[in-house]
Amino acid sequence: MTNSSDTRSPSDSLGLVLDEHLRWIGQWHRAVFFRGGQGGERVSAPASFAAWCVAVNADDLAHQPAVEKLVTLHEQMHRKAKLLLLKAAGGESPSEADYEGVIARFEEFVLHLRRVERAFGAAASGLDPLTGLRTRRGMQEALEREHNRFRRNGPAFCVAICDIDRFKGINDTYGHDIGDRVLAATAAAISRGIRSFDEAFRMGGEEFLICLKETGLAEGFRVIERLRGELARTPVTLPDGRRIAVTASFGLVEAGEDLPVEEMVVCADRALYQAKNSGRNRVVRYGVDQPEVAAGRAALPNRR
Repeated sequence: MTNSSDTRSPSDSLGLVLDEHLRWIGQWHRAVFFRGGQGGERVSAPASFAAWCVAVNADDLAHQPAVEKLVTLHEQMHRKAKLLLLKAAGGESPSEADYEGVIARFEEFVLHLRRVERAFGAAASGLDPLTGLRTRRGMQEALEREHNRFRRNGPAFCVAICDIDRFKGINDTYGHDIGDRVLAATAAAISRGIRSFDEAFRMGGEEFLICLKETGLAEGFRVIERLRGELARTPVTLPDGRRIAVTASFGLVEAGEDLPVEEMVVCADRALYQAKNSGRNRVVRYGVDQPEVAAGRAALPNRR
């Protein structure tokens, strides 16, 4: 067992996982059909996958639905494979159904592994694989660039933060696959709803950031309000034909000479909190709108 994957990124080390599993399936075949299950323990689970899981945990990616599914497939595949090794060691020939069960899991595992590998590669390039939007990786640089332009010669620009309303409830009710579909549909609506020269980013989870270039607060509000309305009017259609109504809340802030980029994001986030606390599905302009918080509501807002 090589330790070369210890210094690799999760994306890079998936290639090693795939290579070891391709060798493993051949060793498993020989152990089951020609060696009476002998050598089965040695080849039962390539250690590169465990090393990959450690790297994923270090990068806080372990709870991504795609990663969780890959781990589940890996466990199911090796559990079925080990059962056939034990049967072979006891002199029992595996049935065709047992054999197909292992091979089907192996093929599904490899297919999903390749998908995750491509997704991680896209993420490393600064693109979110689910939505196609840029990630935080390029967000700060883009905002700094726009802020520098504003400080040199104006005009102003705006930053908006969007958060899908009650997204946790969607995940809990329909599952993460449908949650992913909602995220992708929201990202597509954002891309359609902003102007061609604006930029949108996935900040993480169900949050998106929009940079409205060369735009004052009044025009920025019109763009974002139009986008909010379009989202509310366009439910997400599920594979079985059901439709999920999706809304989002927005916090909007205009650039200022004495307002650094980091503070702009904080201000947009505060406005988003106000939007969530005042009923959701609305746009709040920082420093302009002062929506009332419902009586009895806790001081800390609920953003779900």
